[in-house]
Amino acid sequence: MDSRTSRQAGGLWRNWVGNQACIVRARGAPGSEAELAEMVHAATAEGMAVRCAGSGHSFTPVALTSGLHLTLSGMQGVTGIDRERKRVSVAAGTTINALGKVLKENGLSLINQGDIDSQALAGALTTGTHGTGATLGNMASQIVGMRIVQPDGSILIADESNPDLLNAARVSIGMLGVISEITLQAMDSYRLHETLWRCSFDECMEQHDELAARHRHFGFFWCPVPESRHCYCLPDTASVSTSTSLSDVCEMKIIDITDADPMEAGFEKIAYSSEIYPIEYVPNFHELEYAVPVRYGKEACRAVRELMLTKHPTCIYPIEYRFTAGDPGWISPFFEQDSITLSVSGQPGTDYWSYLSDVDAILRAFGSRPHWGKLHFLTGDDVTALYPRAGDFRALREKLDPGGSFLNDHLRQLFG
Repeated sequence: MDSRTSRQAGGLWRNWVGNQACIVRARGAPGSEAELAEMVHAATAEGMAVRCAGSGHSFTPVALTSGLHLTLSGMQGVTGIDRERKRVSVAAGTTINALGKVLKENGLSLINQGDIDSQALAGALTTGTHGTGATLGNMASQIVGMRIVQPDGSILIADESNPDLLNAARVSIGMLGVISEITLQAMDSYRLHETLWRCSFDECMEQHDELAARHRHFGFFWCPVPESRHCYCLPDTASVSTSTSLSDVCEMKIIDITDADPMEAGFEKIAYSSEIYPIEYVPNFHELEYAVPVRYGKEACRAVRELMLTKHPTCIYPIEYRFTAGDPGWISPFFEQDSITLSVSGQPGTDYWSYLSDVDAILRAFGSRPHWGKLHFLTGDDVTALYPRAGDFRALREKLDPGGSFLNDHLRQLFG
């Protein structure tokens, strides 16, 4: 098959919330690794840039290109399970939700996951997607192997036999090639017990350290006004509230592994792991999220809260606050740094840029690093300063892709 004939004509592409768009020369939807490799090789031979969109869930321009735009939606499913080592190999276009269902059928669970499960696995992991848990790394820290298509169509294997390559590739934003398959370290299947309640901001800060230490998962949403809860479809926890106020409150969540039977009552729920982690979101927000060194977490949250209550009172989307342990990924937001993640959002259709810029100014003072799929203000110089292995990553990227086939304007400014 001639991969050039299997490509489709280009056109307009937009991400899931509509804040990023590009006009692409060609589209590709390979159904196998071999077809993907042919498409990539043919495109790079013609001098075309290549980017892969995943589920289009990123708020940043990471998926944009004027060249060949790929979707791996035709490359889905579990390709192998090593039951002895509890490892699972998965085609890169598989959604987190679909993987969870297969793992449940096979008596396994992901070690941790985020609160959205509709993303394609490769895109989610390699932009730094995470859940919450002070002792748990981001989702990319579960990667033990990857198959990555190179500009000439060859397959690069990144696994534990070459730790540097694996750690560079874990969070690489598609700059080292197009991932065709990922192997993850899983664990025995487990159930989770989730408990929700509402408290004042001061109560939350007083309990912060204890809740993070005592529970496998702890996180919260801070809501400046009653309407904030509706922005993220948060349940009304008034009946389990320790505060009579509906403003300046925290919607709290703790989750722990349990042997108890599945149940759902009030604001408690017990179910299989991947049925607890996700929550409902609608695409009505544009999000910025930074990883703040954990020692500065409460201070950073207080500062952003004060900013919202005073200078930007019309910005009412909740602060989301979570925990993530450090990991070895060279350009991971959590590289060798235990962190809290703090996110804020702007309302589509409004000019929220000055607000996000003010949040950035606060968080960068703490040495914070961004989630690569969420809005941020970093420059190439910032990357050099914040990521000790940035130079090594850039050198590896240049070696693997000297023509810059897997870059776009946004990424070239940061890593080119």
